[in-house]
Amino acid sequence: MAEGEKKGLFGRWFGRKAGDGSPLSEGTEEPPSAAGPAAGPELEAAGEPETGSRPAEVADSGEGAGEEVPGAGTIADELGGQAGELGEGDGEVGEEAEDRRRRGLLGRLREGLAKTRQGFVHKIDRILFGKKEIDAATLGELEEALVTADLGVSTSMRLIREIQEKVDRKELTSPEALRTHLKEAILRILVADEGHFELGGHRPYVLLVVGVNGVGKTTTIGKIAAQFRRRGHKVILAAGDTFRAAAVEQLEIWGQRVDAQVVRHQHGSDPAAVAYDAVEAAKARGADLVIVDTAGRLHTKANLMEELKKVQRVIGKALPGAPHEVLLVLDATTGQNAISQAKIFHEAVRVDSLALTKLDGTAKGGVIVGICDELKIPVQFIGIGEKVDDLRPFDATAFVDALF
Repeated sequence: MAEGEKKGLFGRWFGRKAGDGSPLSEGTEEPPSAAGPAAGPELEAAGEPETGSRPAEVADSGEGAGEEVPGAGTIADELGGQAGELGEGDGEVGEEAEDRRRRGLLGRLREGLAKTRQGFVHKIDRILFGKKEIDAATLGELEEALVTADLGVSTSMRLIREIQEKVDRKELTSPEALRTHLKEAILRILVADEGHFELGGHRPYVLLVVGVNGVGKTTTIGKIAAQFRRRGHKVILAAGDTFRAAAVEQLEIWGQRVDAQVVRHQHGSDPAAVAYDAVEAAKARGADLVIVDTAGRLHTKANLMEELKKVQRVIGKALPGAPHEVLLVLDATTGQNAISQAKIFHEAVRVDSLALTKLDGTAKGGVIVGICDELKIPVQFIGIGEKVDDLRPFDATAFVDALF
C-alpha cells in the first residue's frame, strides 16, 4: 500500500456538535465510571488467524439511535459556555466568528502548556533579559536551557549551531532577534511533521494503537472514538489488551460512554484473534472505523514487539492493506524516554503517527520538538487536559504561538 494512502485519517473536529457530560481523564487509563455495559450478542469467529480464535463478544451500545455522545461537551461549553464564539446570536459571521473561536482555543492551549512555557520559554527569557549582545556565555546558557527542556542533545546542538552561524554573519545582533529566530526555527521543525489526516476512502478504516503502559492509551482511544461518533461515524473498538487486569472492562466502559461497539475475547486470549474478529465484525456491520487497542508493551521486551508484529499481520489477513495507520501514544512527562520508545516501536511496526499526551502536566513539553526533528513522524494529537476535546489535532502554529 502506498505511503500516502496510509496517512489519511483525522480531520479537525473543533466546533462540532456534542452532548453534555462530565470530563474524561487524560492523565490515567481509568475512565471515571466503574460499571461496564451489559454483555452483547456473540459473533461467530470469522476465520482462523494465526492462533485459534475464540468467539468474540460484541458489546453493542445501541449505536445508530441518534443520541449525542455521552461524556463529551461542546467546545464552547468547555471554554466557559461561550456559544457566541461559534457566531450564533451575536451577529458575528464568517471570519470574525472564526477569529474569536480560534482565540478561545489558543487560550485553552496556552493554559495547557503553562508548565512547559514556564520551564522552557521563561528560562530563555531570563537568559536574554538585559543582554546587549549575543556572546559565547549567552549561547552556552541557551544550549543548556534547550537540553533541559527535553528538546534533546542533537536538536539543541543543531539549533545552537544555526544561531552561532547567524551571529558570526551579523544576521543576529540582538537578544530580541535571537528569540524570534528560535521561535521560527522551532515552528519550521514542527510544521514539517504536522499531521493532516482525513478518513479517506477506506471502509472500514483500521487504526492500530500502540504504546507502553500508563501513557493514556485507552483514554486516547476513547476520546478519538467519541469525536468520530460525534461526527456520525460508526465505530468499533477492539479490546486487544487481553493481558492487563481490567483492560477489557475499561474499554467496554468507554464503548458505553461514547456509544461504540466493543469486540472482546476472554482474559488472556490471543490479541491477534480479537483484532481479526473486530475487523470482520466491522465489515459485516458496515462500520467506518475500527480502533484496535493493544497491550501496554514494555518497549524493552523483544518478544512483546514480535507479538505486535503478529497483530499487524493478522489484521492484514482480515482486510488487505490494513491496518491503515499505526498510532503510537507517548507520555510527554517521560521526556527523552518518549523518543527512545518511539524509535523502538517504529522499528517494530513502522509507526505512522504520534499522539503526545499529558502535556498539561509537565514542563517537558519540549520533547515534541526533539521527536519531530529526530524521527520525522507526524504528530497527530496532543493531550492538554482531561476533557474529550482536550485531545486535539496538532496545529504547529497554534502550539508555538501558545508556547511563546
